[in-house]
Amino acid sequence: MQERQWITARRSELDALAEELTKQLQEVQVERDELAIAERVLNRLAEQVQADAGAVAPVSAKVAGRAVLLIPHRNDAADEGALPGDYRKILAIVREADGPVQVRAVGEQLGLEVTVRGKLEPLRAKMTKLADRGWLHKRPDGRFTARSQA
Repeated sequence: MQERQWITARRSELDALAEELTKQLQEVQVERDELAIAERVLNRLAEQVQADAGAVAPVSAKVAGRAVLLIPHRNDAADEGALPGDYRKILAIVREADGPVQVRAVGEQLGLEVTVRGKLEPLRAKMTKLADRGWLHKRPDGRFTARSQA
């Protein structure tokens, strides 16, 4: 009879251990999946940086399944033809202006709903990206001017 109690107790201990190991294995698998995703993202970013460094034409890459357009730095591109069409339109509007322009004014020229702030934020992001890449100059007051064409 004592052997049966020992077997039952031992089986209970092993069941608890198996349950704990299963839980740990699931946690390890989740972490491995997260690391695989992080590795893919890093590889894509490295590809983008490499493509951005040598890009003359707009280059797109995929991050998390979305196409992301890379905007070349001004000094890396032969001319503004390397920019996507919507960025060229923004650049042309800023160049045609008499002086520094606000995002709202560019939005009006593009036909955006300028009264809705959320509609201007993507445009602001594009203009800031153009400034970061040397195509525009962002003034401290938030307005933009065109860099001189050289």
